[in-house]
Amino acid sequence: MKKYYIIARNTWDEAFTYRASFVMWRVRNTIQLLTIYFLWLVVLPPGKNILGYSQSFMLTYILGTSLMDSIVLSSRTYIIGEEINSGNLMNFLLKPVNYFLYWFSKDIGDKAMNICFSIFELTLIFIILKPPIFIQTNFFYLLFFIFSIISSLFLYFFINFLLGLIGFWSPEVWAPRFIFITLLGFFAGSLFPLDILPSFIFSILKFLPFTYLLYFPLKIYLGQLSFPEIFSGLIMANFWVFITYFTVKYFWQRGLRSYTAYGR
Repeated sequence: MKKYYIIARNTWDEAFTYRASFVMWRVRNTIQLLTIYFLWLVVLPPGKNILGYSQSFMLTYILGTSLMDSIVLSSRTYIIGEEINSGNLMNFLLKPVNYFLYWFSKDIGDKAMNICFSIFELTLIFIILKPPIFIQTNFFYLLFFIFSIISSLFLYFFINFLLGLIGFWSPEVWAPRFIFITLLGFFAGSLFPLDILPSFIFSILKFLPFTYLLYFPLKIYLGQLSFPEIFSGLIMANFWVFITYFTVKYFWQRGLRSYTAYGR
């Protein structure tokens, strides 16, 4: 396991290689977060309630998406398609390295870096703006919140890995990923809680895996789900984890059967 720790640590170091790009990316995320924050601050003044969300609940949800984004939605697996198309995949197939653990380790290093910056950014926001946020103190809700984050983390990893495997059959790997990332913000609930949508739309979204990336964990943290709803949600989230895992394994094995390339 030491080699995977080194891979994660090297990924952390890589972020400082292109400091300007990384800092500007974090600045962009902060500006986007503040835009949504001030929008809801105006829409929901103190004492007003919209569809079960008070100002403190809504702002907690919006700020929570920033931290959840760093934990769940940060990933390095977008490079997999390029590795396949360039032939660099052969370098991994010829080495005693588990390809899945390699990329998961890189994801962990990337997430660690983003979490540190996200905490720093949110701390500054709390000091400067002093937002009215909700603090969950119920031990069971916090425990289930952690469980849901773990499921979300694996689910997003397998979804991204699956997108990378498109490289086995097509040189165009960025277009599907761009479309996916564009739609993800909406379907995962990063812009607003999904349950403020019309009920028939929300009832459909509940059966999609994206709901369990951001929306579901944050609803648990806010204490707005009953324990039966939490249990059923965790079952659905882990169902999608297993579905995406076996789908990735299937297409990985099919792709390797027909893959030919030169390594270095």
